[in-house]
Amino acid sequence: TFCRQTRNRTVPYEHHRRRMGMIVECGNCRTKNRIPEKKQHEAPRCGRCGESIDLTGRVVPVELGDHDLQAFVAGSRLPVLVDFYSPGCGPCRSLAPVLDSMANRFYRKVVIAKVNTELHQGSALRYGIKGVLTLLFFRNGVLNDQVVGVPLQNMLVDKLEKLAAAGGGS
Repeated sequence: TFCRQTRNRTVPYEHHRRRMGMIVECGNCRTKNRIPEKKQHEAPRCGRCGESIDLTGRVVPVELGDHDLQAFVAGSRLPVLVDFYSPGCGPCRSLAPVLDSMANRFYRKVVIAKVNTELHQGSALRYGIKGVLTLLFFRNGVLNDQVVGVPLQNMLVDKLEKLAAAGGGS
């Protein structure tokens, strides 16, 4: 894990990225806006002019943990795919770029999220995850489907299209 030195402690870049979010320039007024990773799917607007900010091509999977998984899934207006992975797992690493591209492809249709099971065992226990790689599909905060192992890309696309077509919450 790559780390960054801050004041008197070392913080993993992954943690820093989640906390900071992404900086996106407004296409209208050129103001730089900080978009938290967890808010990218909520149609962000410029803090200065109120113009909608287009994140197409910049969306990343949302990193979740034991402390926020339940609330995020329950509160999401969109369906959510959660990838339970381990950084040391070869199949998990091979699926990561596919999930990155799916996050962009299904932007504003399905939220792609990830849970690192090495750091967040509580969430894995809650959903009976016995091995990584496991994908859970949620609609309206309720578990809708599950895939264990690396799915074929076209199978994953089909599942996400069906999930998106069925719609999200309220």
